[in-house]
Amino acid sequence: MYKQMFMAALCAAGLAMAGCSRNGADAQGTAAGSADTTPVRISVGSYNLNNLPFFIADSKGYFKDVGLEVKTENFAQGGSKVLQALVANSTDVAVGFYDHTIQMQAKRKDVVGFVLLSRNSGLVMAGRDDATFDPARPDTIKGQKVGITAPGSSSDFFVRHFLAQHDIPVDSISLIGVGSGAAAVAALEQGKIDLLVNYDPAATLITERKVGKIIIDARSDEGARQVYGGLYPTSVMYANRSFLEQRPEAAEKIARAEQMALKFIADNSAEDIVAALPDSYVSGDRATYARAVENARAIFTTDGHFTAADLETPLKVLREFNKDVANADIDLSRTYTNAFVERAHAAAPAAQR
Repeated sequence: MYKQMFMAALCAAGLAMAGCSRNGADAQGTAAGSADTTPVRISVGSYNLNNLPFFIADSKGYFKDVGLEVKTENFAQGGSKVLQALVANSTDVAVGFYDHTIQMQAKRKDVVGFVLLSRNSGLVMAGRDDATFDPARPDTIKGQKVGITAPGSSSDFFVRHFLAQHDIPVDSISLIGVGSGAAAVAALEQGKIDLLVNYDPAATLITERKVGKIIIDARSDEGARQVYGGLYPTSVMYANRSFLEQRPEAAEKIARAEQMALKFIADNSAEDIVAALPDSYVSGDRATYARAVENARAIFTTDGHFTAADLETPLKVLREFNKDVANADIDLSRTYTNAFVERAHAAAPAAQR
C-alpha cells in the first residue's frame, strides 16, 4: 500500500510520468531526457569494495552518460559521517549501508534506499597470526582492542552483534575507529589494534601481505548466514524521501548509471574492473586490488533491486543492541523502494539490460 501511495504522489506532482504511463519504456525515455539539470551532490563514506559500483559509475562517466551532473565527496571516515551529512542536508545522496535507513526510521527520519549495490556483508574479522581471540571461545574477545571503520558503522554493528549473541558486555572490549583499506591494515600490522573488522580490499591485503589471518569471514552467502543468520544487504544509494519526491528524474538517472556499473562488474574480469579505476580508488598495488575485487564479486547485485526478505536480517541484528530500533515499530517497506531501478531498467536500451 505504501509503495502505491508513494508512486501516486510522484505522479500527482507531475514528476514521475513513467510510473503513471501504460507505456513505461516510452515514458521513461521522456523522463530521462527531460530538464532536471541541477547537479546532484553524492557523498561516499569509504573506499570499501562494497561501494565499488559507485566508483565504477563515477570513474567511467556513467552519470554523465545518463545526463546527470554529479559532484562527489569522499569522507573516508565511514558511513556514519555520510549519514550525518545527509540528515544535515549538506549532501543529496549518500553511498552508505542499508542498516542506516532502519536507524533513521527509529529516529523518525525518512531516509530511503533506492539502489542496492551490495547484497551481502563483505565483512571479515581478522587478527595477527598471534591473535588470542578464538570465536569458538567467545570470552577470549574480552580485553581486545577491536578496529572498526568508524563508530556507528556496520563494522561496529558486526562486533556488537557478536557480543550480544554471547552475552558479552560492550565495555569488555575497546572499539577503535581506524578507517578502511590500507590504513586499517596498517593499524593491525603496527599493533594499534588486536583485531580488525573491515571489508575488502583490507581483507585481501591482510592475507596477501601476510599481516595476519581471517578469523571470521562473512563475505560468502554461507559465511553471512553463519554470522547473521541470513544475508545482510550493505551498500546502497540512499536519500531523504524529500529528495526522491522532488527529484525523481535524478534518482532514476542515478539508478540507471549504477545498473550500467553493475553490468560492467558482472561482464568483465577483475583486472579490467581495476583498470577502469583511478589510483585514488585503489588501495595497495593493482594486482592485489584485483584479487580483492574477485574475492568480493559475489556480494554485488545484478540490477540494484532490493529483496524484501533479506532486509529482515539487519533489522534483527540492530534490535539486539540498538535500543531505539528495539523499541520502535519499524516498517521496512518505508526504508527502501525499487521504483527507480524498475523505471531505469524499463528505460534502458535492450542491449544494456
